[in-house]
Amino acid sequence: MPKTVRNPSRYFRPPPTTGEMNMTPFIDVLLVLLIMLMLAIPVKFHSLDMPLPGQGTPGPILAQNSVTIDADDALYWNGTRMTRDALGRQLAGAAAMADQPVVRFEPDANASYDRSAKTIALIKDAGIERFAFVGNQRHREFGRAP
Repeated sequence: MPKTVRNPSRYFRPPPTTGEMNMTPFIDVLLVLLIMLMLAIPVKFHSLDMPLPGQGTPGPILAQNSVTIDADDALYWNGTRMTRDALGRQLAGAAAMADQPVVRFEPDANASYDRSAKTIALIKDAGIERFAFVGNQRHREFGRAP
């Protein structure tokens, strides 16, 4: 009797191919691109500046104005407590005047250095040219409050 050879391909047939595409990697890539796009585009928002209670009403701009910082790092314009934004608007208004007034800066001895430095930068960025430090003689000895 002749020896019959079995057909090995009969047992190890590959599964039939389907015409469907695996969408999972495609969707993953699209989600990553969407997130990158959302992070790359700056968010535009509209704001309306309104003075709220407790922010301090703008004080008048005098020939000599004082910007002070107390020991709790609160900002004052001619004795009126202000937020940083309100002070910036006051300083911009003073800088826009034809005859620019003098802005005198007087921080408390216990005011933080960071707040004082940021306030000086705010005064400079507003365009104030007539600027004076007041009360420096009180701080001759480092570390001692008056």
